[in-house]
Amino acid sequence: MRARTTVSEIDTQIELLREKRKNVVAKANERFASAALRAGLAELDISDDELDDVLAQITARFRDGEKRATGEST
Repeated sequence: MRARTTVSEIDTQIELLREKRKNVVAKANERFASAALRAGLAELDISDDELDDVLAQITARFRDGEKRATGEST
């Protein structure tokens, strides 16, 4: 028979997952910031909106490539 899970146990699990999520997001931020610095993006004189547009285009390009590689259709 399965043991009952208490509300406090669930709350503890939620907090652990929140902390894990925070760490994963921080590592992803560091990875992309490092890549941006290596690519020289920090030295470009462009607005945040322009940068967002360019990054969205790059993201779309790679997502389209993933779909083709896995055989998915759009």
